[in-house]
Amino acid sequence: MTEGRVVAGRYELAALLGQGGMGQVWTAYDQRLDRRVAVKLLRPDRVAGVGSAEEVDELRRRFVRECRVTAQVDHPGLVTVHDAGSDGDDLYLVMQYVEGADLADHLAEHEPYPWPWTVAVAAQLCAVLSAVHAVPIVHRDLKPRNVMVRPDGTVTVLDLGVASVLDSDTTRLTHTGSPIGSPAYMAPEQAMGGAVGPYTDLYALGVLLHELLSGDVPFAGSTALGVLHRHLYEPPVPVRRLRPEVPEPLEALVLRLLAKDPQSRPRCAQEVYEALVPLLPARGGPGPAGPLDPTRPFLRPHAPWPDRATAPEPGPVTPPVPPVPPRPDVAGAVDEVKWLLGEGRITQAVDILGSILPAAAAEHGERSPVVRILRKQYAATLMDDGQYRRALPELRRLAADRAAEAGPVDPQALDFRHDVAQCLEQLGEAGAALAEYRAVLPGFEARYAAADPSRVFGIRHRIGHLLLAVGDHAAGHHQLQSLLWDAERRYGAQHPYPTELRRALARQREVRGG
Repeated sequence: MTEGRVVAGRYELAALLGQGGMGQVWTAYDQRLDRRVAVKLLRPDRVAGVGSAEEVDELRRRFVRECRVTAQVDHPGLVTVHDAGSDGDDLYLVMQYVEGADLADHLAEHEPYPWPWTVAVAAQLCAVLSAVHAVPIVHRDLKPRNVMVRPDGTVTVLDLGVASVLDSDTTRLTHTGSPIGSPAYMAPEQAMGGAVGPYTDLYALGVLLHELLSGDVPFAGSTALGVLHRHLYEPPVPVRRLRPEVPEPLEALVLRLLAKDPQSRPRCAQEVYEALVPLLPARGGPGPAGPLDPTRPFLRPHAPWPDRATAPEPGPVTPPVPPVPPRPDVAGAVDEVKWLLGEGRITQAVDILGSILPAAAAEHGERSPVVRILRKQYAATLMDDGQYRRALPELRRLAADRAAEAGPVDPQALDFRHDVAQCLEQLGEAGAALAEYRAVLPGFEARYAAADPSRVFGIRHRIGHLLLAVGDHAAGHHQLQSLLWDAERRYGAQHPYPTELRRALARQREVRGG
């Protein structure tokens, strides 16, 4: 990768901004629109577990899908995604070029970091996390290098979705044997290879706040394993011992964010934001002291919406005559959806299915085969588009209807409930997902243990990861150890699946042992 290379026939690389184990970030020029952009280049062959041509192609498809989901999140605190795809051996992500300094450099230039600045940064990050967790997306690698402070004081989060592409299966390791993420900011459940969720980003936020307030991360060490061990077992030093001027409520919030048990952390980013509000600078107070001041958005916010109390009263309105809805062309809509899915235009397919379902139900009946097929396709497409919150009620309805007709161990009913568990896990509801996976496991074992054991192993694997996620490390380790023994008996000790399990369990033992 060199200066002057043109990516995708359009983006001319100008200057290298940074690089890591799996790629580089460049400033570039969009030759078509004549603007400066940032281009992130990733190498699929540097992601562990990706070796064959089929695996590389799957990673490319997942990369484009995750970038598409990320691009749908509309928030001023997120860098805008312009384009994504593959060029030669590289995956590329084209983003808005953000002026300013990353938070790590900002901290280095202003140490000790004013605690009101820390509160302002945290409040803006909570606004971003609330938006992305609602999708749901988990950042997985929130740290100062992935946060920019712009000249107007606003904070912008970078690399949203990239870590989830590389780590969509939380068992996947890099070539160094470590999970995706930065050890200094890694939550205990992430360090143990467990399922991640919004609670994982909140822990990273706690690490970031501790670093801004104290000048250092709460857990440091000479080795990555040593750092992860400290995350698991050592309590953080309260920041007021290091900086007594920090308000007590802010110290208490940081300690809650750094709780080892995810269930002991704040419930969501919105709750963290509400705790920060009393500590934010008052509007209209003294102006910012200098450039890149993150309190500026709170001191000089954008003009408010017009006051509704002073707006003129609207005159009388004659209600329009509702048009007669056209007869739905269900067959035509299904054909169009198939074509759109073939073209990779999943979001448009979702919109068509969502609009045709009510009309089809009104014409054919809610329990008709046509509506059932449409609802099943709608739920599957929503999941493929990463819209797990919208897919969940559809899948629950399908599971309940099928179980009522064919029994709870019917293969389709089991599949729908399995998808319900997947949605719950993606939404960060680890306890509910764990309960759902456990509920369907006996049915899967009865039907698939002999014919297709991989399906049973997959559920047991998720149960192990979720036990780690809810903080029950001993039970999670025991679950995965039992799974390893059964996988070795079924596939042989040298098969890739038990080899992966063995490596993950060994790493867990190393982390727990320090």
